[in-house]
Amino acid sequence: TGTLPTELGRLTNLEAFILDMNNMTGTLPTELGLMTPLLAILLGLNSFTGTLPTELGRLTNLAVLQLYTNNMT
Repeated sequence: TGTLPTELGRLTNLEAFILDMNNMTGTLPTELGLMTPLLAILLGLNSFTGTLPTELGRLTNLAVLQLYTNNMT
C-alpha cells in the first residue's frame, strides 16, 4: 500500500516494474520517464489517480504498459 516515491527515477537499470495488486494510491510520478531501459510497467488493480505522465513517452523500449482497474482519467 502507499504511493510511488519520486526516487523511483533513480532505478535507471530496471527493465520491469511490477506492482500490480498492491493497493497503491496517488498519481504516477513523472520520474518514471527517467527509467529508460524499462520494457514493462505493470500497475493494474491499484487505486492510482490522475493522468498518465507525458514523460512516459521517453520510454522507447517499453513494450507492455498495464494500468487496468485504477482511477486514472
